[in-house]
Order: sequence, then C-alpha cells, then structure tokens
Amino acid sequence: MAQVLEFRLPDLGEGLTEAEIVRWLVEVGDVVAVDQPVVEVETAKAMVDVPCPYAGVVTARFGEEGSELPVGAPLITVAVGAAAPGASTADSGGSAGGSGNVLVGYGTSEAPARRRRVRPTPAVPAAANGRSIAAEPVEEPDDGRRAQTAGRADESGANVVDGPVPVISPLVRRLARENGLDLKELTGSGPDGLILRADVEYALRAAAVQTRPAPVPAATPATAPATTAGGTRVPLKGVRGAVADKLSRSRTEIPDATCWVDADATELMRARAAMNAAGAPKISLLALLARICTAALARFPELNSTVDMAAREIVRLDAVHLGFAAQTERGLVVPVVKDAHARDTEALSAEFARLTEAARTAALTPAELTGGTFTLNNYGVFGVDGSTPIINHPEAAMLGVGRIVPKPWVHEGELAVRQVVQLSLTFDHRVCDGGTAGGFLRYVADCVEQPAVLLRTL
Repeated sequence: MAQVLEFRLPDLGEGLTEAEIVRWLVEVGDVVAVDQPVVEVETAKAMVDVPCPYAGVVTARFGEEGSELPVGAPLITVAVGAAAPGASTADSGGSAGGSGNVLVGYGTSEAPARRRRVRPTPAVPAAANGRSIAAEPVEEPDDGRRAQTAGRADESGANVVDGPVPVISPLVRRLARENGLDLKELTGSGPDGLILRADVEYALRAAAVQTRPAPVPAATPATAPATTAGGTRVPLKGVRGAVADKLSRSRTEIPDATCWVDADATELMRARAAMNAAGAPKISLLALLARICTAALARFPELNSTVDMAAREIVRLDAVHLGFAAQTERGLVVPVVKDAHARDTEALSAEFARLTEAARTAALTPAELTGGTFTLNNYGVFGVDGSTPIINHPEAAMLGVGRIVPKPWVHEGELAVRQVVQLSLTFDHRVCDGGTAGGFLRYVADCVEQPAVLLRTL
C-alpha cells in the first residue's frame, strides 16, 4: 500500500533561511524518480534546482511560482509504494530508495537512468467492437534534459509542446513562458542551435509589430509591485535584497576611504597581446589584473583581512579568495576564485571564464558566491573611467578598474598618446592607514605600467 511522504524545503546552506519559487518542474500526478529536480528556486545567492529524495507519484505541491517559502516548509508530497522502516511523513531526510540528498551538485554522482511523466491520452469514444476505450496513462521517457524540454502542460492540462528544445538558461525559459512564446517554434542563434535570450526578445518584438500587444495579466500578490501615491513599491528580495543588505551593512559598519591613480596601461596591453599571440590559451585582461592583485596582497597583507569588532581584532587571512563583480540579468553578483594566490595567469583566466559563464546562466552555487577575501571590480566594462566602490562586507578592500582609453600622456619626456586607466582602491581604514593603501595602489599601478616589475616577485 502506497504511503504519502512529505518533502520539505531543505536547508540550502550559507545561512539562507528562505527561497522564492521560480518554476515548478513537476505537476500533481507526475511520476518522479529519486534525485529528480522538482522545483527551481531562487535564493539570495543563486538559482538552485531542488531534487526530491523520494520516488513515487506527486500528490500535492505547496506554494505558487513567485511566492517565498521558509526553510522547513512543505514543498511536495509523494506517494511511494513502500516506506523504509522508521520513515514518517514529517521526515524529509530520506525514504525508501531515496538518497537523502536535496541539492543538485551535492547528490548522487549518477542521475537516474530514466524518469517518467504521466499524461493522459485522449479518450476514444468507441472501438470497432462497440466497447468504450478508457484513457490510459502513457509513460514518456526523460533523457535527463527535462529542464530543456518544453513538453509541459498548459492551464487546461493539454500537453502543448513535445520534444527537447535547445535552451539552457532558466531566464530564457521564464521570459518565453511569461510572454506565451512557444520555444519549439524558434531557431536558436547560439552554438548548435541554442536558443538565446536575444532570440526570444527578437521573436517578441516581431510579434508586437504584427499584432497588437495582448493585455498584461495582473501580477500575483507575491510578485506584484505595490502602487503608492507618487510611485511604485518594488519588493527587495532575492539577489537584489541580498545586495541591498550587504551594501547597507558595509556603509554602516566600515569606515572606508578611497584613493586613486591614473596609470599607463600600454605595456600591459602589449604584454597581453604577445602572450595571446604565442598560441597558448587566451589570457583575459581580468586575469592579468588578478595576478597583479595577488602579488600586491602578498606585499601588503593588511588588505587581505577582516575585522572582528566583538574580539577587537584584525584577522589577517592566509589565502586570497578573489571575488570579482559581475553584472547579470538577476543583478550584481560576486563570484569567488578560490585560492587565487596559488593560480598562475592561465589558470586564473580559465576560472574567470568558467565563473562568468555560470553567472550568465544563473548556475552559480552558493559556495561559488561566498568566502571572498578581496574583490576586483572592473567597472570599465560600463564605459566609465572611475568610481568609489563600496567594500564587499566583511572584506577590507576593493580594487576598482576603469576603462582603458587612449589619452595624452607624458612618456619618456615627450607628449604621446597612451592607453590610460584609472585605478581606485577603497579600503577599511581600521585595518591600515593611508600609507599602506597608497603603497598597495602604487605597486599595482607600477605593475600595470611595467609588467616586468611583477617578474621580480615570482
């Protein structure tokens, strides 16, 4: 006899206490396998697919898309064929045949070989022999790319699209879903026909030109901005809420100061061009700046620290876990390159590329977004020369890099056009004085102007 087990929102780690339901991956009546993702949630750190530790039939879902649930709140209930000894409906840690794992990336090493989705076939009015044929469940195999398959039921219960759709980003799927766009009808412009956000936006613009836009449905109470006299209230939650909390805390707790300097980056750009012309894997400018940062922190370790006011101590950290600011569709995130001090320029470049792609597709894990000790902020990508960045609490400093542009510059006693960049350092004045901060920034500028300076520290 089947037993109904309740699966609750698990502890997502890193002190997170709640999550927003972005998209349900299963319907009531679906057959789920052990470790199959059942819901996509957004925390203050990242997008996370939450897999179910039970195998059986989904009997209930709790929470609408756009609503927030606290850790420990019920997510779904599953009817399983047999329960393990001692299992109960309140136990979310495991089940008969269950792995007990609740986060993708922390679960079993092998995905289930086969998953099933049950949908009814249309009932046939009558057979040739006069008997009525009842609708029977049809099992559809899942090749493991369920998140890329648009074969989901619409509000009426009909299966509106069949077959895999080449799309990876959950943001692209959400944009298409919210605008009623059938991804099956699109041709992707990405590699191997991958559907990108630009493809969806182009299709939506084309549809708007041909037909009058449909009325925008009313937002649900969980996601609707509240209109007030003279403006609109937008909830601070998810990534935007987490950023607001951290920046507010930084400004409240940290007595910061900023110093800056212009540097001639012509030789650094030439060095990068020479390195990339050698045929080895391409080196990014961010990787070169990161290598300079780690060398500077080795000379000025005061800036790779944090302050413990309760103990009234400055804690100088041995390892450099280098964060870098990345602007995404979900807001500002700071992925962290762990042990950056132990990586060469090529390894740094590869890790920056990996984390940047993960940030773009909302695939960063909480572990990849925490634990930073120093942050590198390349705001030059926004076309600006300078900034006074806010320290990423509880770190002690952040190096800002503006755009590199041709400017008049006195070089070897003569006026010349050189590639100039502005560097700025915001630092916690509790960990050091201006002399240390100025020494750090001057060393960074010297390495930018004369990359050979860096060779003396290797």
